[in-house]
Amino acid sequence: MAKLVPFRALRPTPESAARVAAVPYDVVNTEEAAALAADNPLSFLHVSRAEIGLGADVNPYDPAVYARAAQNFARLKQIAPLVVEERPSVYVYRLRMGAHEQTGIAASWSVDDYDADVIKKHEKTRRDKEDDRTRHILELRAQTGPVFLTYKASPAVDAVVSRTVQTAPLFDFTAVDNVQHTIWRVADADVQALVEAFGAIPAMYIADGHHRAASAARARKELGAAGPGPWDTFLAVAFPDNQMQVLPYNRVVKDLASYTPATLLAKLREQFTVKEGPATPSRKGEVAMFLDGTWYTIDLGPAPSGLSAADALDVSRLQDTVLTPLLGIGDVRSDKRIDFVGGARGTAELEKLVQSGKFAVAFSMFPVSVDDLMQISDAGGIMPPKSTWFEPKLRDGLLSNEI
Repeated sequence: MAKLVPFRALRPTPESAARVAAVPYDVVNTEEAAALAADNPLSFLHVSRAEIGLGADVNPYDPAVYARAAQNFARLKQIAPLVVEERPSVYVYRLRMGAHEQTGIAASWSVDDYDADVIKKHEKTRRDKEDDRTRHILELRAQTGPVFLTYKASPAVDAVVSRTVQTAPLFDFTAVDNVQHTIWRVADADVQALVEAFGAIPAMYIADGHHRAASAARARKELGAAGPGPWDTFLAVAFPDNQMQVLPYNRVVKDLASYTPATLLAKLREQFTVKEGPATPSRKGEVAMFLDGTWYTIDLGPAPSGLSAADALDVSRLQDTVLTPLLGIGDVRSDKRIDFVGGARGTAELEKLVQSGKFAVAFSMFPVSVDDLMQISDAGGIMPPKSTWFEPKLRDGLLSNEI
């Protein structure tokens, strides 16, 4: 059963929350982080991406970066300011993006549950990325980027959320990307009700933030000699599965290997039904392709029997039938000929990249479902890289867990 733990959040004041809040560290590169944090000394990117203050040539993993992060964190506590809650609390965190709304529970969650697979994974982590966030946690003595969890919707949790959102929020602002972020502190009388409600939920699932969760577990091991403490938990926001929004993670390829647009199209038609169609697939089993100025629909057909749930995903089938055998794309984690575009950027971005000449072909995917994610996680499977894009994103810096 999932163990929810109230925590004494380190947070900005309501007046400074909008300026402190920053996109997750791993959705921007150094140049993008620097641009977002320009002229805003309160941006949490000065902490999460501290290399932006050390010059263009600095290695993001240089020891000086982590030292600067700790310095910037200490400074932000003073100038924002950041305050520590008087007592352990739990929070309701609502995201609104256009017509979509999702409301989650922000709290600390048991590292033991993560290690025991009560909190389930679907993605392999990279050691270098784990090293980075583990060192960041240890230098700051704080978890500052929440993990994004999901769970089977619970009426008991929903009831507490419904009561809480009737009260005055702690934070309420709209970020520059037009996503509204609203956070409430849960009433003390309802905290135990949430602890009991999540205690009845058999499993939680990591939607986004595998490296943050793994790094919290590693940091706990390094601090374990200190005995029980806040390092036994990790910071996360958990959303019910029926409110999650999963967008596609699209693909762009730099060249056509030995093919021309005409010969590639002919080769694809030997295997699949291919016809001109819209830029967005209408269902699972369809992939839209932008080639030589035209959108096509590739019908992958029914998945062969005997495939695992992960191998039956459209991203896997595209990889196995098109990207590897025809275009020569091997390991997508390391192959420099392929890149990935989150669905929030739209299909116009795919057209732009191909028409610029930087890429030769783009593939627009139908989004993976939360049910697929849960099924694969329950089976102990691993989803292909770049399978899911969860939107909207949480903001760093609004709630941190000092350890």
